[in-house]
Amino acid sequence: MTKAELRKKYKTLRKNLSQKQIDDLSIAIANQTLELPVWNVLNYHIFLTIEEHTEINTGYILSIITGKDKNAVISKSNFTNNSLTHFLLTDNTIIKKNSWGIPEPVDGIEMDDKKIDVVFVPLLAFDKTGHRVGYGKGFYDDFLAKCRPQTIKIGLSFFDAEDHIEDIHQGDIPLDYCITPNKIYKF
Repeated sequence: MTKAELRKKYKTLRKNLSQKQIDDLSIAIANQTLELPVWNVLNYHIFLTIEEHTEINTGYILSIITGKDKNAVISKSNFTNNSLTHFLLTDNTIIKKNSWGIPEPVDGIEMDDKKIDVVFVPLLAFDKTGHRVGYGKGFYDDFLAKCRPQTIKIGLSFFDAEDHIEDIHQGDIPLDYCITPNKIYKF
């Protein structure tokens, strides 16, 4: 399937999930993260849930990050150039939804891409080789390209892998792992 076909398919599948299913699946995904060999570094980038898009509730993973006394990093989107600016999440961080409904920090302590050790990556679908389908704006491909080569990229998905995404291009950055409620895929 193409990225456009997969976007349509997985947006529909996610919309059909109840709030209880979203919570249960999100907890299962968060518990799976504890099995990964990634908790020996300091800076973890996490996306904040867009509830209107029926996304994984990343609050559970955020609790793990802070509970392990690690730094949580969140982003602010710039839709003019489809880029992300990253900020350290602190007790003083004010979060507001932007005009697209994305919860973001108003301001704060800026964090350089090169200092981020692990990135939890949002996606709609992924395949068995670690390629992902996002919302199509390229925010995360641009961000991941700026990270250090050893930065660990972890996708989060309610659903299992597709066999193959047909229209992968050279700018697509593959994942190192993808976590579903029942399985950890390693690429």
